[in-house]
Amino acid sequence: MKVGVCDAIANEGVELLKSKGIEVVDLTNVPKEELKNHVGDLDALIVRSATKVRKEIIDEAKKLKVIGRAGVGLDNIDEEYAKSKGIKVLNTPGATSISVAELTIGLILAVMRKVAYGDREMRNGAWPKKKCKGIEMYGKTLGIIGIGRIGKEVAKRAHAFGMKVIYYDAHHINDEQAAELGVEFRELDVLLKESDVVTLHIPLVPETKHLINRERINIMKDGAILINAARGGIVDEDALYEALKSGKLYGAALDVYENEPLKKSKLFELDNIVMTPHIGAQTKEGQARSGVEIAEKIAQKLLS
Repeated sequence: MKVGVCDAIANEGVELLKSKGIEVVDLTNVPKEELKNHVGDLDALIVRSATKVRKEIIDEAKKLKVIGRAGVGLDNIDEEYAKSKGIKVLNTPGATSISVAELTIGLILAVMRKVAYGDREMRNGAWPKKKCKGIEMYGKTLGIIGIGRIGKEVAKRAHAFGMKVIYYDAHHINDEQAAELGVEFRELDVLLKESDVVTLHIPLVPETKHLINRERINIMKDGAILINAARGGIVDEDALYEALKSGKLYGAALDVYENEPLKKSKLFELDNIVMTPHIGAQTKEGQARSGVEIAEKIAQKLLS
């Protein structure tokens, strides 16, 4: 059995595959446009978010039985086409939940306390103390859109800061779970009206494309904050730019973008936005869990 590793995973995962007698082919340095030339004899592929497994790659991988995504989102994989070819698509939805939840809290704090702005100005020789007057998390309402694994972890941490937590999800959690988490359900537009901070933890699917658009931003409280560490494309970046520039929103933080890597954007002009380069899952611990978990799943599938 041969597994192609297209994006680097934790060495623990690679060693686990080798210990099962599975050959690991390192494809991490192969240019993405040439990947299809290297998959013909592979039984499995492991990717993260950088590699796109589209129809042309799947068609060239004649022996492919499984595609493993070391992470949560599957929007970089033609999942339905793979399934139509009898190829199993696996991911590791829980492995990096804590990593993403912790970043989300960090982004909220960075926006509220103007951390990035203060750092930038000081490096330029300024002392912007008066301009860095911020706001507290304590006593504010956090609206979580998507109460899955990551959303639940965010809720737990938000309570530690004294926030009230409400949520919207197309799939309600039961009353017992909600009570245990200390969260209350709201319809989407009601959540947007009530929340001081809105954070997104949903997949990018046709129904969520530009879910947060001009109309929905206008529903939000004046001076609210928007956080997106889920998927680019859920937020209309042009509408967000307008809302930040006009002062409709106090601030925002993005870890994900419609086009990645992001090299040019009007958002770079603004001081009231914090931007990070899709690092939600980028922790030593999260990547180790993700690499080992996807390796275990692939080995089980190939050797069963």
